[in-house]
Amino acid sequence: MMIHSLELLHFRNYEREIFEFDEETNVLYGDNAQGKTNVLEGIYLCSTSRSHKGSRDREMILMGQEDAHLKMFVEKNQICHKIDVHLKKKKAKGIAIDGIPVKKSSDLLGMCHVVFFSPEDLAIIQNGPEARRKFIDMELCQLDHIYLHHLAKYKHVLKQRNELLKQISINSKLLDTLDIWNSQLVEYGTYVIKARTEFVGKLNGYIRKIHNNLTGGKENIELTYEPNVTASAFAQELVVMEKKDLFTKTTNTGPHRDDLSFVSENKDLRKYGSRGQQRTGALSLKLTEIQIVEEKTGEKPLLLLDDVLSELDRNRQNYLLEHIKGIQTIITCTGLEEFVKNGVNMQKTFEIVSGSVKR
Repeated sequence: MMIHSLELLHFRNYEREIFEFDEETNVLYGDNAQGKTNVLEGIYLCSTSRSHKGSRDREMILMGQEDAHLKMFVEKNQICHKIDVHLKKKKAKGIAIDGIPVKKSSDLLGMCHVVFFSPEDLAIIQNGPEARRKFIDMELCQLDHIYLHHLAKYKHVLKQRNELLKQISINSKLLDTLDIWNSQLVEYGTYVIKARTEFVGKLNGYIRKIHNNLTGGKENIELTYEPNVTASAFAQELVVMEKKDLFTKTTNTGPHRDDLSFVSENKDLRKYGSRGQQRTGALSLKLTEIQIVEEKTGEKPLLLLDDVLSELDRNRQNYLLEHIKGIQTIITCTGLEEFVKNGVNMQKTFEIVSGSVKR
C-alpha cells in the first residue's frame, strides 16, 4: 500500500498545495509552525475521516474560507483509488471513494492503513487509560469492521443508558426499562472485550522481540489487557452495580473503563518506569502496530512520523530508521542533519514555508 499524492485546498494554513510522494522515505522539513504536521493530519484525515488531534472540521478550514477540500490517491492491492474529503463549516463533512459518496465516515476505515507516531504517543504509557483504549480501538477499527460496528453500537447504547439513569432519578417508573439497555450493552460490550483480549495477545507476539532488540537484550516487556469486567461476568456485574449506577447516574461497569498495562522486569512502567523506559515501551508498541497491520492485510501500512526523532536518543533513532526500511514513510523535522548522520536514503524532501512547498 502506498500514497501517490495528496492535494490540500484551504486546509489549515494551506491555500493550495499538491504533494507527490515517493514509495519510500519522504521528509517534510522547515521551522516550527510552518505547516509540516498539517500535511500528516491531512493524510490521517483522508485515511480515517478524523483528525489525529481530535480537531473539529471547522477548525481545519483555512481562516476566511467556508470549506476545505482534500484529495488523496492511494494504491491498495495494486489498484489505485481516489479519496475525496470535503470539510464544511456548517455541515457534516462529505467523503467519496472513487467518486462515490460514502454513507458513513466510518466506511473509510480500512481503505488506507496508517500508523501515526508523534511525541504525544511517546507519553501513551504515562497518560491515562483513555489514551491506551484509543490506541487499541483505532487499530482494531482499521482492521476489523465488525469490531467497528460493535464498538459504535456499544458507545451509542452506553450513552442512552447513562441518559436513562439520569431520567430515573426524576421518574422512577423508567427503572423497568433499564434491562433493555443492559442486554444490548452486554451484547456489544462482550464482543469488544473478546476482540481486545485477542488483539493484545497478538501484540505480545511481536512486542517482546522488538523491545528486547530495542534495549540491546537488556529488557523484556509484557502487555496485559486489564478489562474492567470479563465477558462472562458482564451481565451479572451490571446487576450488582445497579445501585451505584443509579446513585452516580452513570455506568460504572464495562469496556469503556478498560486499561492496558506495560510490565518490564516485573515493574509496571505506568507507575514505576523511568521516562526513558516509557518512551522505549511506546516505540516498541508503535513498531509492533506495523507488524500487526502487515499480518492482517498482507501489505505494509503507511508510517507517519511527526518530529519524533528529536525525542529519541541515538540508539533508538538508529533502530527506528533501520526498522522502517521498505515502508512508505513521511517524516516531519526541523532539519535534515539527523538523516544525513544516520545515512538515511531520503528519496524525497519538501521544505515547508508558511503553508507551501519552497521550490
